Amino acid sequence: MKGNMNLYYDDEADYLEINIGEYKKGYFKDVADGISEIIDEKTGKVTGIAIMSFKKRIDKNLKISLPIKLEIIS
Repeated sequence: MKGNMNLYYDDEADYLEINIGEYKKGYFKDVADGISEIIDEKTGKVTGIAIMSFKKRIDKNLKISLPIKLEIIS
């Protein structure tokens, strides 16, 4: 999967969404409690991931170096 990585975070809802490429019409498929894959409606391929309660799930000392390579495999 190629394209820019797009991040959306809603602080009030503590919701993180990561998408690769342009946003396309799709749906969410639950893969774990509060974690969903974002599926392209036309191709059925995974285009991103959504994480509820993101801050509660991460190490408070998390550091990420950019750019990063991210591969989503369904």
